Amino acid sequence: MPKTKLLIVEDDQHLSKLIQYNFEKTGFQCFIAKSAEEGLSHLNLHSVDIILLDVMLPEMDGFEFCKTLKLNPQLSSIPIIMLTAKSEEIDRIIGFELGIDDFVPKPFSIRELILRAKAILKRGKEERLETEILATNGLKVDIPRHRVTIDNTEIILTHIEFKLLLTLIQRKGRVQSRDTLLEDVWDIEADVTTRTVDTHIRHLRQKLGSRGQLIETVRGMGYRFSEQE
Repeated sequence: MPKTKLLIVEDDQHLSKLIQYNFEKTGFQCFIAKSAEEGLSHLNLHSVDIILLDVMLPEMDGFEFCKTLKLNPQLSSIPIIMLTAKSEEIDRIIGFELGIDDFVPKPFSIRELILRAKAILKRGKEERLETEILATNGLKVDIPRHRVTIDNTEIILTHIEFKLLLTLIQRKGRVQSRDTLLEDVWDIEADVTTRTVDTHIRHLRQKLGSRGQLIETVRGMGYRFSEQE
């Protein structure tokens, strides 16, 4: 079973080593960055499950690190626990507004820190499980298994058709322009045109049978997955 990966962004080497030692004793795999810049460089190359982030860092502080992280769609969902010697309420408010998951003032109990990290990871796992299977009107999309069923009968879709259906369902009720779908489903490949979107929508509707009507055409704008249950 793969270990949970923890990134420790902390310039106090004694503290970061202490945190690393204790977390690794409980089964984590730990990486240490002595600055925000080093932490961001690590994240650009390696995936992690959770970050312990000090506020008072050289050059770029923890708040700026968090702002930068949240602007990156590939990194914005990583949970963050902020470690700080500051105890002012305004700092906690700023931290939570930036999307920090927990705020632990120094000095802290290592055991409590580990328990808080595990609680955040458990909560995140439960939230992901809730969204791994999307169901509406007898249509079920099982994301991890890349499987679509209608009334328990499997519908075979191509990779693009699956991604297109998933995108529309996840944005149920919101109109998606052809250009938006090109960007999010096809990544704007050079040989793809808006006519290709229409063709895939038509094929997808055919495969979905009577449920195909759930994909609505909004004239002059694009497509929308019906909100009706």
